[in-house]
Amino acid sequence: MDLDVVFLGTSASMPTAQRAPAALLVRRGGERLLFDCAEGTQRQLQRSTVGLVDLEEIFLTHFHADHFLGLPGMLKTFALRGRAELPLTVYGPSGIKNLFAALRPFIGRLPYPLTLVELAPGDRLERTEYVLEAFAVEHGAEALGYGLVEHERPGRFDVAAADALGVPPGRERGILQAGEPLTLADGTVVTPDEVLGPARPGRKLVLSGDTAPSPHVVQAAHGADVLVHEATFGKDERERAEETLHATAADAAEVAKLAGVRLLALTHVSTRYFGGELRDEAREIFPDVVVPRDFDVVEIPFPERGDPRLVKAGARPVSSAGDGANGAGGSGR
Repeated sequence: MDLDVVFLGTSASMPTAQRAPAALLVRRGGERLLFDCAEGTQRQLQRSTVGLVDLEEIFLTHFHADHFLGLPGMLKTFALRGRAELPLTVYGPSGIKNLFAALRPFIGRLPYPLTLVELAPGDRLERTEYVLEAFAVEHGAEALGYGLVEHERPGRFDVAAADALGVPPGRERGILQAGEPLTLADGTVVTPDEVLGPARPGRKLVLSGDTAPSPHVVQAAHGADVLVHEATFGKDERERAEETLHATAADAAEVAKLAGVRLLALTHVSTRYFGGELRDEAREIFPDVVVPRDFDVVEIPFPERGDPRLVKAGARPVSSAGDGANGAGGSGR
């Protein structure tokens, strides 16, 4: 099961020639989950190898314009393309229903079902193989971060042990791999623990949204494979970061270090930085840091298959990979 993050917009507050504002697409198998939807997000999707897919779930971290301003246009585009029956759910902090009431004159009537769900810190959305967790951040009263936490996976199947116990190949072994006991033809009961190794951990991805350094984020990100944390400022603008409830690259690195994550990806970069200088600042504290550009991808394999890694221009069509839209500054690993 593939899991990755497509960085559609990595700029803070406003677009630049190289970076669009906040938007992240999480892909897990065939699922597509959009987190924040700033101005121009639907065009970023169209420019990417992903395309403007008919999203079924969108998650907002908070209601500053640079995190939701692209949503009305995207909803209208879905309608203009003839979407009629496929429902869309938009999740966000308390106040999302009031936001949409204010946007209604601009959005108008939609031909497809739209559901608004307000979340609070600690709320969990249970899925078949993972859970989505909302957690508190330090960016005003109505702001959230999100974690995607996969359930544990069964241990590796011991073929030799199954052979010795007389478990035939095929459906019977699948029953044991699914964690269910199996009764053989002679009446012998084989339990999963006899043929499976220790349970293997799932993966954990944490998205901070906008936030000052926070113990809530440290707790939510504990042991994460990837932490995507804002780094609006460098240490030269620490006072500005504190005033606006944002983080410096060093702040984000401290959070990553305390949480014991495997990879830190910095985003929400102020227009005054290229990215490389923020990466270098963070690496003085925490070594495994990347600063993705727009259309970069961070892949998150299962732990036994390797470390998370940055794929530069991983979601940019080959025909436009050299058009300069990713910007300068050496902000990768």
